[in-house]
Amino acid sequence: MRQIVLDTETTGLEVSLGHRVIEIGAVELVDRRLTGRHFHRYLNPERNIDDGAFEVHGLSLEFLSDKPRFADIAGEFLEFVGQAELIIHNASFDVAFLDQELARTLDAPAGLGSICRVIDSLALARHKHPGQKNSLDALCRRYMVDNSARQLHGALLDAEILADVYLAMTGGQTQLFSADSARDSEDGSSRRRETRVLADRPRLKVVRASSGELEAHERLLDLLDKRARSGSVWRRG
Repeated sequence: MRQIVLDTETTGLEVSLGHRVIEIGAVELVDRRLTGRHFHRYLNPERNIDDGAFEVHGLSLEFLSDKPRFADIAGEFLEFVGQAELIIHNASFDVAFLDQELARTLDAPAGLGSICRVIDSLALARHKHPGQKNSLDALCRRYMVDNSARQLHGALLDAEILADVYLAMTGGQTQLFSADSARDSEDGSSRRRETRVLADRPRLKVVRASSGELEAHERLLDLLDKRARSGSVWRRG
């Protein structure tokens, strides 16, 4: 199964006011394993950026002025997402903006929902953790995902963090099975390195239970034997 974890940054919050996508970041999962493949583009929005949006992502119009327009990368973007399953946090926001960009670009525009199944990780988190905070930062704390590099929002960084959160939230592993832990990523940078356990490492220290702890354990099992119809599972042969 191929999945794409995706995030965008925009010039503002309201797609109805003509705000545009200025950054797209996406990472690829195949069979719940990070492959190291990613898609990342900054885009020239050809319009001003709201002050509030700038405070979130720090992307200025000056920085973006020499970047490609969405129309220049639309084909490359659609080829990357293919018919993958898209995982997006607060998906309705990003999908609305990307659908608008596609509608501006293509003669016969079709929304992302027509070529990809979209999973909203925010809706999934709210279902699993009702009544709790389910922002990406809150989920990082809950699932012990390192987000220390997230000083400002950035589409690629947020997509990478969301991939870790999504796999943890749905019972998967990231560090153990990710392909880029064993090789460099596509752009040549070493994102994660394989860690080997040395053969001559010191032997692990074994801490054995004391006689008092063993007696307390036996008393607990006696109590379980009395309360459980079939007895304690720890005493079954």
